[in-house]
This record gives sequence, C-alpha cells and structure tokens, in this order.
Amino acid sequence: MAADLSVQLAPHNPRGLTLANPVMTASGTFGYGTEYEDVCDIEQLGAIVCKGTTLEPREGNPQPRLVETAAGVLNSIGLQNAGVDALIRDKAPVWERWRVPVIVNIAGDTVEEYGELARRLDAVEGVRGLEVNVSCPNVKAGGAIFGADPGMAAAVTAAVRRATTLPVIVKLTPNNTDIRAVARSAAEAGADALTVTNSLKGMVIDVETRKPVFANETAGLSGPAIRPIALALVWDVCGEVGIPVIGCGGIYGPEDALAMLMAGASAVQVGSATYANPGAAIEVIEGLDLYLERHGLVLADVVGAARRQA
Repeated sequence: MAADLSVQLAPHNPRGLTLANPVMTASGTFGYGTEYEDVCDIEQLGAIVCKGTTLEPREGNPQPRLVETAAGVLNSIGLQNAGVDALIRDKAPVWERWRVPVIVNIAGDTVEEYGELARRLDAVEGVRGLEVNVSCPNVKAGGAIFGADPGMAAAVTAAVRRATTLPVIVKLTPNNTDIRAVARSAAEAGADALTVTNSLKGMVIDVETRKPVFANETAGLSGPAIRPIALALVWDVCGEVGIPVIGCGGIYGPEDALAMLMAGASAVQVGSATYANPGAAIEVIEGLDLYLERHGLVLADVVGAARRQA
C-alpha cells in the first residue's frame, strides 16, 4: 500500500484497537475468518468481526434463511453459532497467530448475558475487541429490542464495559425511531466506538402459497438497497457522538466506502458483498489506496470531508 491507511478505533481505551486500514468484515458474513484463509489474503484486512456469538450454542432458524431481492438480500439466520466456550477453545488460538485483529460480535437475551459474555472473553488471547449487537430481543422486557431504547442500550453497554477492558463497539439497529438518542446513550455508557448500522427489517411473501417465506415472518435486509439509508444514519450519528463510528450497510466497492468515510465514519464494514465476491473487502482497500494516491491525500483528509463542506 502506498498510503498510510491505519486507524485507531479505541483512542480512549488503554488497550487500543489499531487497524492497518479502515476496512473490516461485517459480522455474520465472514464466518470466523478461518473459512476464508484459502480464498483471499485475510491478513490484508483492517479487522475481522466474527459471526454473532452467544453463551450457549444455537441451531439458528429453519430454512430458507436467505432470499435475494432487488439490490439486496434478506437473511434470517437466527444467530446460529457454536457458543462462546467453543469459540474460546477452537477459534481464538487460531486468531492469536494472525496479524489481523479479530473482534467478537456478542449477542444475548438479557443484560446479564451480555455481561457474562464480555467477562469470559476479556482475557482471551486472539480476541482484540467486542462488538455488542443490541438488535436482539430483550426477553425480560417482553420481546423489545435493546437497540430501540436508549435506556436498554445504555444498560447493555454499561454491563459489558464493567466486565471487560477490551475495546467495546456497540452495533446499532436502524429499526428504531431515533438512532441518535441510542448512539448518545451507548457512548455515555462507555462504548469506545459504534457500528452503524445493522440490517433493516424486511419481509417476503410467496404469492403462490400466500404465506411469508421465512419461518420468523420477517428478516434482515442488507445490500445496496439499504446503502443510502445507512449513509444517512452514519451522518446523523457522527454529528451526535465524539467516538469513532464504523459505517456499515451496502458497501460493495471503494466509492461506497469513501462516501461513508466522508460522512464522518472512521472505518467501514463490508458485509453481504462477500457472498458474491469473497475478495470484496480487499478490493475496497485497494480502491481506497488508489484514491488517496491519485488525489494526493491522506486518510484524515477523507474522513469527515463531506461534513466540512456542508
């Protein structure tokens, strides 16, 4: 790489979280990273965010789990994973040998479960940070979504913050009425950074059977279709908080990533693009490098550039 693309995502955390470049893989789309070792050079990535991890193993939702739609894909995976103990035993020792930092995405049904996940992962070699998925149902609150309520988002963030010294990234949901209020509450509760955003709530109905296609009826929409929405949410959140924001949603090429960075994001995540092109994130990195070289810029010139022009 000709340009210095390094970024610090946890400037206020003693452990820090330095990435060689601002391009990460999004949770759920890149497995544990190990699945892609023979497909692309994962060591070129800024960071890998592994698939959502829970305290106990989960089988996930019934098939079908993925349905393509115009300019995107709907998924209803259901947090299928082997559980945190298996991750610590089988995956973390592999990550410890990598240069690329691995961030573990965690999900729970209660505030206490989030705290326990953070506690177990705190001193695990190979784990460089936590991404807290607050798009999960809160069982104790009648099925509400943690990320839809500033108070609940703050409670989850605070529980994780108390349980670990690892950098804490809170992944916000777009399925709420005011993402800015939730972003502020998570930042005030101790988040080192925020990921904006997760998939949007969507649905598919089979007109022949006259039934929803997914067993859970609704699913998460990702891909280019949500890019303008995600970009606007990144813009809003970057105007509200003083911590790094990671832009996520519909990034399929360098231009998409540049737009997120110019809106104020410090880094980006590439998600569903990986399904069709396992090397999509690498291509984004190469494109960013070429852009900076062509324009004679450094990364700091790009981050927030559109905000400075507004």
